[in-house]
This record gives sequence, structure tokens and C-alpha cells, in this order.
Amino acid sequence: MEPRGHLRAGRFILAIAVATALVVSAPFIGFVRSWIRSTFPGQFVRIVGGAIAALGAAAILTAVPRIRENRLLRYAALVAAVGFAAWFSVVEATGNADVDVVQRFNYVEYGLITFLFYRAWRPLGDPAILVLPILAGLLVGTADEWLQWFIPNRVGEIADVLLNGIAIGCGLLFSLGADPPDRFHWAMRPGSAMRIGRLAGIAILAIALFFHIVHLGYDVRDDVAVFKSRYSKSVLEALAASKQAEWRVHPPPLVLQRVSREDQYMTEGVTHVQRRNELLAANDATGAWMENLILETYYAPVLDTPSYVSRTGHRWSAEQRASVQTRAGGRDRFYISTANPYPIYAWSRRLFWLLAAAAAAVVWIGAALIDRSTRARSETSTAV
Repeated sequence: MEPRGHLRAGRFILAIAVATALVVSAPFIGFVRSWIRSTFPGQFVRIVGGAIAALGAAAILTAVPRIRENRLLRYAALVAAVGFAAWFSVVEATGNADVDVVQRFNYVEYGLITFLFYRAWRPLGDPAILVLPILAGLLVGTADEWLQWFIPNRVGEIADVLLNGIAIGCGLLFSLGADPPDRFHWAMRPGSAMRIGRLAGIAILAIALFFHIVHLGYDVRDDVAVFKSRYSKSVLEALAASKQAEWRVHPPPLVLQRVSREDQYMTEGVTHVQRRNELLAANDATGAWMENLILETYYAPVLDTPSYVSRTGHRWSAEQRASVQTRAGGRDRFYISTANPYPIYAWSRRLFWLLAAAAAAVVWIGAALIDRSTRARSETSTAV
């Protein structure tokens, strides 16, 4: 039995080390996936799915022999954790087996991260052990998604952070069933509320920073069309000029460099290329023409420059352009592009950060007040 309230530094070091390894592995996961696909053609889903099943079975077989007391509740917690993870993974399935199996592997990764942080805070034996591992997991998930957004050929967005939160919740439920605290009291220990307040404040600001970087942008409106971008109209025009000059001297690589920084301007342009081509394939010549006008106006360097996405660039030939223009019959004055693969919000940055800072401050100050009250009650009880 552990002394209540005695936290071991070694457990935090292990949890942080594993979390760091998870985050920094993001650029290399693509190599692993490519290796599996090339070495075992057509077996990617089976191999990753088998790994999930094996790791899940190992976790259950490790947990079950430890259950000697409160068996009903603990077995129920394990079943609920596994059942909810299975149910949610089916509900959120995209229909693409490769994508779905990778998303399901997140339950293993974040289940482990949550367990390690839970185990580090477990000696507190109060409600903090239910909150702190979730906050730590969300911080790890936010860092993970940011790095995935930062590097080429990976995607990170706020929806993925929330999906990681589901995996974290399942991991916490499994942890409680596998290794509950020796003693648990609903009354907070002195210092616990402040731990929650500090970590919650940091988590709010970290998620807000991620949201700012990935999802805050602008409505670009002109005679061409309306579309959302992470850049303002003036910045897009400046980028188009600067990229044209830059890529003449230092063109984008023709082979995907997984361990590198993604050019977000090029990526935005490519999303409009993809949308243009999808609309043309769907026989929507007007939509394809409007997307092409957006590209010619704001992303001309993406059209003209070969890259790992297309070694010949993306610009239509003069004949194809004229053909689509004729079929389109002119511009659609009410066209609004939906090229972005994830939402971009044209919100006031100042107001956004005002609200985020206020939320972090309220949580921090509220926790400090609760902790002060808890300490006062503890000192009174000790004196009596």
C-alpha cells in the first residue's frame, strides 16, 4: 500500500518520457506505414488491427489477475472502457479501413499515456486522480496534433484532439478498474485543487494556441469568389509573389520529405487543386472554373511549380482551360469554396485570446480559492 499523497518522481519521468516519444515519433510514423504497405502488400489493416488486438489482450490479461477486491465494479470498469472504445470507433468510422485502423490505434497509445499519468498521481487518492490524467493526456494530444500539422503528409486538427480525449477517457476508466487507489476520499487534499487549476489553465492556453495556429483564418472575398484561408487577402497576394521568386531558386522537393516542415501555403493551394479536380470529375464545370480562378489569382506558384504532389504542376493547358470556361458559362457570383479539409474560422483573434485567457484565469483563481478553503479546513481539523 502506497502512502497517501506521496508522489514518486520516477513515475512522472516515465510518463513524460513515453508521452514525448509518442509526440516526436509523428514524422517517422509515415515511414513505418510505408514499410508495412510495401513489405506486406494488402495486409496493412490486418497487421495494425492484429497489433491492436494483441496489445489490448495483453492489457486485459495483465489487469485481470490484479482484481481481488471490489470485483464487480472493477470488471465493470474494464468492460465499459473496452466496450465504449469499440462502440465509438465503429460510430466514428470513415469507411476507409486504412484510416479507421490507424484511428483505433490511438486508443492503445492514449490509453497507455493516460495509465502512466494516472499511476503517477494515483497516491493522491482524491478527485484529482480523475482529472489530472485527462488534462495531461489532452496536453500530449494537442502537442501530437500540432506536430502532425507541422510536418508534410500528416493532418492535425481540433477534432483529432477531441477524439484523443475519448481515448483518454477510456484509458482512465480502464486504469481505475485495473489499478484503483488504495484509499479514495471525495474531499480534496490540500494542494490537489491547485494542481488541477494549474494544469487546466495550461491545457486551455495550449489548446487555444493550437486552435489559433490551425483553425483561425480569414474570409477572402473579391470579384473571384469567397473562400477561407489561414492568410488574409493581402498576405496571400504577397505570398504568391514571394513564392514565385523563392521557388525559382529553391523549388519544393520532388520526393516527399517526411521529416521536414510543411509549406502551408502550398498545401492550401493543393486543397483547391483537389477540389477543382473533384468538381470537374463530378461534371460541375462552374465549380471547377471558380476553383481554378482562385488558384490563378492567389496560388499561381502552386499551379506552375513541380513538387512531390505533382511533378508537372497543376495548371490546365490552354485548351482545357478554354473548354471548362465555355462549359461553365461564366462566373458564379455566389460561389463559396469548400476546399478546406478542416474548418477555418474568421474570428477576431483579440477576442479569441481574451476569452481563452479569461477561461484560464477563472480556472486558476477558482482552484486557488478552493485550495485555500481546503487548507483552512485541514488546519482546523488538525488543531481539533
